[in-house]
Amino acid sequence: MRNKLILASLLGLLASSAMADDLVIGVAAPMTGPLAAIGDQIKTGAKAAADAINAKGGVKGRNVTIQVEDDVCDPKQAVSVANRLAAAQVKFVDGHACSGSSIPASAVYADNGMLMMTPASSNPQLTEDATKNGWTTIMRLYTRDDAQGEFIGPWLAQKYAGKKIVMLHDKSAYGEGLANAVKSGMNKAGLNEVMFEGINPGEKDYSAVVTKIKSLNADLVYFGGYAPEAGLMLRQAQQIGFKMQMLMGDSIATPDFWAVAGDAAEGTMFTFPADPRALPEAKEAVEAIQKTGFQPEGFTLFSYAVVQAIAAGVDRVGEDDPAKVAEALKSGEPVSTAVGPVSFDEKGDIKGAKYDINVWHAGKYAKMQ
Repeated sequence: MRNKLILASLLGLLASSAMADDLVIGVAAPMTGPLAAIGDQIKTGAKAAADAINAKGGVKGRNVTIQVEDDVCDPKQAVSVANRLAAAQVKFVDGHACSGSSIPASAVYADNGMLMMTPASSNPQLTEDATKNGWTTIMRLYTRDDAQGEFIGPWLAQKYAGKKIVMLHDKSAYGEGLANAVKSGMNKAGLNEVMFEGINPGEKDYSAVVTKIKSLNADLVYFGGYAPEAGLMLRQAQQIGFKMQMLMGDSIATPDFWAVAGDAAEGTMFTFPADPRALPEAKEAVEAIQKTGFQPEGFTLFSYAVVQAIAAGVDRVGEDDPAKVAEALKSGEPVSTAVGPVSFDEKGDIKGAKYDINVWHAGKYAKMQ
C-alpha cells in the first residue's frame, strides 16, 4: 500500500509539472446568462485552436491549455475573472466578448502585465484608453465600432435617403457606442434620424417604444444592442401588426436571435466582418469544429484566431513574455490565422477590417446579395 501511495504521489507531481509547463490561455466570456451562445462560440473556437496546435507539437514543445472563465458579460464579474486569472498567473487571455466587460477588465490585465486579446469587443475605448495609459498588452483581433459606423452609416444614408430612421441602443458600452458610431456616419453622409433613444436591457415589455416607433411610421430601426432585446422588440411589434425593419451590429450572429424572435426576425439585417468560413485558411478549423456538431459561425473563428495569434507570438519571441509577444505581433509579419492574415497597428487593433451586410431568412443568415 505504501509503495502505491508513493507511486501515486510521484505521478501527481509529474502531472503537475507537465501542467505547469503548458502555455495556458484564459478564455473569458459569458458562459451563462442571456448571451451564453456568444460565450459558447468563443470557448469552442479557442479549444479547437488549442487542439490543432497541440496536434502539431504545440508551441516550442509546450501544449496549449485553455482555462475557461464565465464573466456573464457583466463588468463586475469581468473584473473578478481578470483578478482570478491574474492570481493563477495566467499570462494570456482570449476575451472578453462584451465591450462593457473588456474595458474594465483590461486595467487588471495591464496592471499584471498580461496580454488580453479580444475576439469580439468593438468599442474603440478599449484600445484608445490602453494607448493613452501606455498599456501595450491590450489588443483586439476584431473590428472597431467607428470603422463599422464608417461602413454602414453612408450605406444607410444612400439606401434610405428621405426615409425615417430610428436609432435605439441598450445603454451598454457596446450598444450605445455602436449606435453613436453609426449615427455619426449616417449624419455625415446627409441623413438624420427621427428618434435617438436608449432602452433598459433585460425588460420583458418594450411595447411602449415599439408603439412609439410605429406611430412615427419608421422605415428602419437601427438597434445597438443584443439578441434578447432585439428579438423581443421584433416579436412585440409583430403582435401589434407592425413589421419593424431592423438593422443591427454583429451581436445577432447566433441562432439565439431567431430562437427569441421567431419569424418576426425575417429580413433583419446586421453587419459583421467578412465571413471567414469560406477562406482557404479556415478550412481545417471549420471541418474540425463541424465534426463535433458545432457550426463555427459568429465569433468562433475569431476566437480560434486569437489563440493562433498568441501562439505565433510566443513562437516568434521564443518565450511567454506578454509584452514581448505583443510587440512582436504589432511589429512583425502578418500572422496566418483562420480568419486570414492578421496584422496589428500600434494601438493593438487589427488592420484592414472588412464588413458584410447579412440578412436573416428562415432561421439562417447569409450575406446580402
